Amino acid sequence: MSELRAPLANTAERLLQKFCLPETVNDAEKGVWPGRLWQALEEAGMHRAWLSEAVGGSAVDVGDVLAMLRAAGRHAAPVPLADTLLAGWLLEAAHLRIPDGPLSVVPMGVQTPLELRKTAGGWQFSGMARRVPWGAAAGHLVLVGRAGAESVVALVETSRCQVERDRNLAGEARDDVDFAGVTVNHADLAPAPAGVSEGSLWQRGALTRVALMTGALEKVIALTLRYANERVQFGKPIGKFQAVQQQLAVMSAEVAAACVATDAAGQAVDRGHGLAETACAKVRVGEAAGAVAALAHQIHGAIGVTHEHTLNHSTRRLWSWRDEFGDEIEWAGYLGHWIAAQGPAAFWPALTSPAGIPTPGA
Repeated sequence: MSELRAPLANTAERLLQKFCLPETVNDAEKGVWPGRLWQALEEAGMHRAWLSEAVGGSAVDVGDVLAMLRAAGRHAAPVPLADTLLAGWLLEAAHLRIPDGPLSVVPMGVQTPLELRKTAGGWQFSGMARRVPWGAAAGHLVLVGRAGAESVVALVETSRCQVERDRNLAGEARDDVDFAGVTVNHADLAPAPAGVSEGSLWQRGALTRVALMTGALEKVIALTLRYANERVQFGKPIGKFQAVQQQLAVMSAEVAAACVATDAAGQAVDRGHGLAETACAKVRVGEAAGAVAALAHQIHGAIGVTHEHTLNHSTRRLWSWRDEFGDEIEWAGYLGHWIAAQGPAAFWPALTSPAGIPTPGA
């Protein structure tokens, strides 16, 4: 473990406890930007923690970032911290400028058929990106795309685009962005360096969602344990009933498995590969999200869906985040296809290779 991990996670926890209150989350779901929360995270350097010290970052490893994002997930922080970290990683890797303020990434795929065409003044986009995280709130968008046969990283000012606002089940901004006719100059576009591709962005994006979900799972089990010990029925806390104890045991096992999968994925990425571990974590944590959220709401009953209770802040995010950057079915399908393609003789050597399983799209 990095010696910075505990201080970084503790600092994030303290800031979120102070500035990310339940009413902050409720207001954000109504469209109020949590300016004080974002300012506190910026002043602490959280949004640039993944960057090197040369560009104002902290040069922390992947495991440190995941620990910080788990804290954000525990508090249902309604800010694009994960997406700003992803965008900064892409921009530094491509040696592009890193703007101040909240950033976001454009997850490329079949639903995002963007095209780039070279013009006299730079590069011109065409196409629309769907469900861009925090699109309208971000001052700039970063994407990995194709310019002819070349993979490139591009930085786009959001104000140049047409943004149609939308939200996910958790009330977080997931906007449609129309890039038609938008141009960027040559200084804001660069060839994607080695190790950066649509596939590597998809992998790291999935890893950020895994961390956020793991934090939310930790919050859900904590809320449910407290409620089971406080809620009295037939003269005793409901946590004393065997049926509820069995549900709590299942929830605890699911959360523990999610924590292990997340830690293993972070360690593997820090070693230089980690696709297999990321895929397994996205599958395992996604499955845990479904099971834990269902049991938590069974134990809480109707109170768990009210604005007066914070359980739904976490469960609605679990249901939303599990689908982003590939759900568990997509990642399990990728692993299954990869295993089948190796054949019986090559499978074990490939699985145990230090290079790890290849990144999709790389």
